[in-house]
Amino acid sequence: MTVKLGIFGANGRMGRVLVEAISQDEDTQLTAAIVRPNSSVKGIDVGELAGIGKNAVITSSKESVDPNAIDVMIDFTLPETLESNLAWCVENKKAVVIGTTGLNQVQKKAIDAAAQHIPVLFSANMSVGVNLLFNLARQTARVMGHSADIEIWEAHHRFKKDAPSGTAMALGEVIADELNRDLDECAVYGREGDTGERSQETIGFATIRAGDVVGEHTVWFADIGERIELTHKASSRLTFAFGAVRAAKWLAGKNKGKYDMLDALGLK
Repeated sequence: MTVKLGIFGANGRMGRVLVEAISQDEDTQLTAAIVRPNSSVKGIDVGELAGIGKNAVITSSKESVDPNAIDVMIDFTLPETLESNLAWCVENKKAVVIGTTGLNQVQKKAIDAAAQHIPVLFSANMSVGVNLLFNLARQTARVMGHSADIEIWEAHHRFKKDAPSGTAMALGEVIADELNRDLDECAVYGREGDTGERSQETIGFATIRAGDVVGEHTVWFADIGERIELTHKASSRLTFAFGAVRAAKWLAGKNKGKYDMLDALGLK
């Protein structure tokens, strides 16, 4: 069965890559490409926007799109548009995959509320490899986390607005959860000056923003005499787009509720 997909923010950096990823997947069909009502690209063939040639799907606002032509929506837009997009999905009973990062607590609660009515898959990172990294980080924390110093560093392109990245924060949450710690209390974001000796209970974060780095994440579990380094490097945004398409195919037909990539990959 072909899964019919729609994209919120089809003209964005990730939106255009999603168009390309869907075009390469035999089990899916792009049937809706949504942009802002006042967008300068409204009414343009989305394939031309993505640089892959004509696609026959014309960009439109969500108010004018036909919801009956969609099985699952994919949202990689900005935090400030999330609640409006969720409301549309709930109103039209459409499943949604969310890859937007930098969300605040209100926006996260909006996801939880939407999941009471429709299937929602939310992940800070749609990469298959990154989600394996989450699993490995949890396992390593279980074995070494009570004695090792834990540091997380990440690097992204100069255009990324939130820091640390949603993926870095998700890694911290996975590790803190395994160690029964509250990340809000134990996280340390950068260091400067005379900070004193490091507390083993903390989880450190460091951020790099430079050039066109797609995304790199490394977790250190450093004990006296040895350390484990877990690293994932993405070289193309297609990595995240292919993961989102895979998630959308898995989500199609699911019951209402909140899911993540670990569910989609069978890693729970």
